[in-house]
Amino acid sequence: MTEESKGSKALLWLVACGFFMQTLDGTIVNTALPAIAKNLDASPLRMQSVVVAYLLTMAMIIPASGWISDKFGIRQVFIGALSLFALGSLFCALSQNLTQLVLSRILQGVGGALLLPVGRLALLRSVSPEQFLQAISFVAIPGLIGPLVGPVLGGWLVETASWHWIFLINLPVGVAGIIASSIYMKGNPIRNSSVFDLKGYLLLAFGMVTFSLALDAGSSLGLQKAGVILLTIFGLASIAAYWIHAARTSAPLFSPRIFSIPTLSIGLLGNLFSRLGSSSMPFLVPLFLQVNMGYPPFKAGLMLLPMAIAGIGIKRFAPLLIYKLGYRKVLVTNTLLIGLSMSSFFWLNSSENWWIFSFQLFCFGAFNSFQFTAMNTLTLKDLNGEFTSSGNTMLSMIQMLAMGMGVACAAGALEAFRDLFGQDPDNMLLAFRSTFACMGIITLSSSFIFWQIKKEDGRSAVLKDSVLD
Repeated sequence: MTEESKGSKALLWLVACGFFMQTLDGTIVNTALPAIAKNLDASPLRMQSVVVAYLLTMAMIIPASGWISDKFGIRQVFIGALSLFALGSLFCALSQNLTQLVLSRILQGVGGALLLPVGRLALLRSVSPEQFLQAISFVAIPGLIGPLVGPVLGGWLVETASWHWIFLINLPVGVAGIIASSIYMKGNPIRNSSVFDLKGYLLLAFGMVTFSLALDAGSSLGLQKAGVILLTIFGLASIAAYWIHAARTSAPLFSPRIFSIPTLSIGLLGNLFSRLGSSSMPFLVPLFLQVNMGYPPFKAGLMLLPMAIAGIGIKRFAPLLIYKLGYRKVLVTNTLLIGLSMSSFFWLNSSENWWIFSFQLFCFGAFNSFQFTAMNTLTLKDLNGEFTSSGNTMLSMIQMLAMGMGVACAAGALEAFRDLFGQDPDNMLLAFRSTFACMGIITLSSSFIFWQIKKEDGRSAVLKDSVLD
């Protein structure tokens, strides 16, 4: 084996490990939230800010990742991302209250946001075009393993050690990654890098943050209706101002002309509203199992295995069904199935047989994973030329934004139903059941978006799932 091939193989493993750290951290925390809440003397029903802060930070940083890589160099940025992620993990473990933990998660999110896009860019510039799809497929594997391992590992660590170890395990991996990056990764700064649309970026970032905070302000920040309304107006005004700015500048962060591609527009909007409901499940299910059904963390993590296993198993069948039926039939039908599977949790009760609950999670996991593949390939399949990079970046941003907003919506709905029904065990069960149904209905609503797809879309060759999800 030549030195060049050894370096390419090492780079693949390096990027894959970075992606695994990111996806693992996105799922390992959910199972540990009740234990963290108990240790920090906080309500387990108000811990969503720990998840939202991480996802929202990632959504903010992703649009700037390409420019940052060009400006400072791929190797330097990847090492910096690993360092920030490891440092944020250390601060998370040392946190003494919820505020410190949320701030540490923000730092961790900055590093996590850069790991995947910068790593993918390193592959793009180091691997030949003929080998790129194979390389991306290899790197995508940890994205499937992370959600499978995360909940179980998180529950096991909480029970056998303490919740601090779900963050401390990132430290040796981060240090090893930093050393390997300095040896095997290349990529110096590009002298004539493009001019960054700072004004547009600030407008878009401010809009995303304020609007997302508006969804979480009532339950997490304790703001009254007036504060929520103000945040909502500021957020929407900032986002509107960005698109006005983008239409008038020569090199915007995202050009409005990108929406001239119908499949991209439908795919982005469908991603946003579909994930708004479905992304709440990894947050709600462990909370429900531990708070309402009295499951220990490890058992709660094990209960999520059917969802992850079904998600992995359905991947290979998705392209065949899309090719045969077309995107419109597949996405409209599957969106309805996701919404119905989520709403089926309304009939749960505290004495439910575990296998019935596992079957519900299995069905949801299969439908949801199928949805990701279909939505992502629909969004990217007609991209070409100048919009390829920006369209892919926008999709990644929308995914993270929707996931954070979904958790915030679920937490807000749960608090509203809890206040409506009361806090005794029977009423808390009703509050959880109603929240599942509410989030399922939100997912159902996105089927109207997918109904706008033309019937012939998807009859041509279907892309392999090229988005790391």
